[in-house]
Amino acid sequence: MNHFDTIIVGSGVGGLATAICLARAGQKVLVLEQHYVPGGWSHSFTLNGQRFSPGVHYVGYIDEGQSTNELYRGLGIANDMVFFRMNKNGYEHCLIRDETFDLPAGVENLRKMLSTRFPKEEKNIREYLTLIQKVNFELQLIPKLKGFWQKITAPFRTKHFGKFALFPLKRVIGWHIKDPLLKAVLNIQCGDHGLPPNRACFPVHCSVMGHYFDGGFYPMGGGGGIVKAMTNGVKKHGGEVRLKQDVEKIIIENKKAIGVLLKNGQSLFAKNIVSNADPSVTYLNLVGKSYLSKSLMKKLNKTKYSVTSLILFLTLDIDVTQFGIDSGNIWMMKDENDDANFEDLMNNDITAGNLFPAVFISCTTIKDPVSFNGRHHNFEVVTYVNYDNLNDFNGLKDYHNKEYIIFKEKVINKLMNNIEKIIPGAKQNIVQVELGTPKTNEFYINSTRGNVYGTEKTLNQVGPFSYKNNSEIDNLFLCGASTLSHGVAGATHSGVEAAAAILGCMSADLLVKDETQRLRIYDAEDVLTWPDWIHVKRDHKSRKFKEINLKQ
Repeated sequence: MNHFDTIIVGSGVGGLATAICLARAGQKVLVLEQHYVPGGWSHSFTLNGQRFSPGVHYVGYIDEGQSTNELYRGLGIANDMVFFRMNKNGYEHCLIRDETFDLPAGVENLRKMLSTRFPKEEKNIREYLTLIQKVNFELQLIPKLKGFWQKITAPFRTKHFGKFALFPLKRVIGWHIKDPLLKAVLNIQCGDHGLPPNRACFPVHCSVMGHYFDGGFYPMGGGGGIVKAMTNGVKKHGGEVRLKQDVEKIIIENKKAIGVLLKNGQSLFAKNIVSNADPSVTYLNLVGKSYLSKSLMKKLNKTKYSVTSLILFLTLDIDVTQFGIDSGNIWMMKDENDDANFEDLMNNDITAGNLFPAVFISCTTIKDPVSFNGRHHNFEVVTYVNYDNLNDFNGLKDYHNKEYIIFKEKVINKLMNNIEKIIPGAKQNIVQVELGTPKTNEFYINSTRGNVYGTEKTLNQVGPFSYKNNSEIDNLFLCGASTLSHGVAGATHSGVEAAAAILGCMSADLLVKDETQRLRIYDAEDVLTWPDWIHVKRDHKSRKFKEINLKQ
C-alpha cells in the first residue's frame, strides 16, 4: 500500500489532529514520524523506568466548557484522557531574588494576591488584568467573525486589540504598571513564548496569560498521554501511524505535491501532503529551493526561529515535599530585570558562572500522581540558550565527542546549583540525571536550530504574517507551531485548520459535538478527588518498585 489520500510528515499534535479529522471524514491517511515514538515536542520517553516529557509542562482551558476541553471532545479523544489540576493556590511559583509569588487560578484571585503584595498598584493591577482579558477575548474573536456586517464592524469589536497590537509587551506594561518587581511577576510567563518583554508581541503574551488564567492542568502520562489518545484516535478511524520513517523529499510534479520519498528509497504517493515540520525544514529541505517562488524564498530568509533550550531530566531519591515542592511550576529568576536576564542567557558562555539567571522547574511525579513510585521524584528543568553559542558542536556529523561530554557535565552541575537553591542536598540524592541540548532537539524533533516554539513570536511573524496552512504549492499544506499558534492547544488547533483547508470546510465543522465524550479531571494533590483506579495504579507502581529493589 503506497497510495493514500493524505500523507502527513511529522506526528506532533498538529499533524495528529489533521490525521484524526481527515480519517474521520473517510480519507485514507498515513502519518510518518522519523523518531521511534510519536508526538514531536509532545512526546514522552522513559529513562530507567522513569517517564519524562520534554515539551508538555502544563495545558490551559481544560475545565468543563473551556476551549481546549471542547477541542478534545470535538476530536473524539476526550474519553481517552485524564488531566490533573495543578495547585489552585499556586499553579505558578515565581522566585525572584529572595521573594516568592504564588500565582493562583482565577483572574480575580490573581488580582487580590497581587494587590495585597503591591497595594500602591491596586488600581493599575485591576486595569492591566482587565486589558489582558479584553485583548485575549478579541484575539480569539477575530477568526470567528463572519459575514459582511461582522467584518465591517471588526475594528469596533476588537478596539483594545487594535490599540495595543503594534506595541511590545514592555511598552504596554510600562504604561500601566510602575513597580519593577510587579512587572517581573506579570511577565513571568514570557518563558512560554520565549521572548523578553522588550521584544515580545503584546497580544501573544495576552494569549498566553489568558490561556492559564483559570489555572494549569497536567495530562496523566505526561505529553505522551495526549499523544496516545490522539494516535488511538487516528487508528480508530482507519488511519495509520508509522514510526522511524525518515522523509528525504516531498515529491513535486507540475508544481503539485504528489508524494514523499523516504530515506530508505521507498516512494509513497498521496493526493495531499501535510507537513508538521517547521517552514524551513518543509520548504528548504523537503521541497527544495528550485520549486519555491522568490517571495517565499525572501520570507524564509527573513524568518527567525524561537529560542532553543537546555533540559535537565532529573530523578531524586528524596521527599521533595518537605521543601515546599508541589504540583505548581517554578520560575526562578535572578532578579526582576527580565530583559537583562534574557540577554545573559543569549549572549554569555553557557558554562560560565555558577547559576543560570532564569530557569523553569517542573516536578512531574507530583503533577501526575499516577507516575509516582512511592519514593523517587522526577524533574524537568529548562533554560533557554543561544544556538550559536554551541558552535563547537554545530555542523558536526557526530557531535558526541569528548568536548561535548565535558560541556554537558558543566551544564548539569550549573543547573543542579539552581535546584540546590530550592532543594538543599539535591546533588547528594541524584538517582539519575541526563541533559537534553539544542543538538538533542535537532536530532529528535528535527527543529531548525533546535527551536522550541517554531517561528519567533514577534509582531512581524504572527497573525497575518505567520505561515499559512495553505502553501503556494498545490496539494501541500502546513500545520504546527509556526502557523496558527504555538503550544499544545495552539498546535492542535492548527492541525484542525489544515484538515479544514483540505476538505474545503470550516474548522468548526470538524469538531463533532458528542455528549458521550468527557475529560476526566482530578486535583493532583487532593487524594479525595481521585477515583479508586488511580489509587490502584499508584499502589501497583509502588509494589513493583519495591519488588525490583528486593531482587537487586
